Amino acid sequence: MKTTIDIPDELLADAMKFTGAKTKRDAVVKAIESFNRLQLVKEVVANFGTLDFATNEEIEAGDMEELSCRTKKKPKLAHK
Repeated sequence: MKTTIDIPDELLADAMKFTGAKTKRDAVVKAIESFNRLQLVKEVVANFGTLDFATNEEIEAGDMEELSCRTKKKPKLAHK
């Protein structure tokens, strides 16, 4: 999307220096990507520990059930 905005020269120069960008556009894109990534990390940290994970025993029981299903012999099909 093409947008015209007025960015203070000092801020843009710092963004170019810190991101290693060679163009103003690249500096702005990298800065936005960095900001978005930081916000996602903040969300993950805020939600850490709120997910309901299975216990080790439940995981092992599920593994055993899956193994049991895989090892059962499948019926042979009759040839015509």
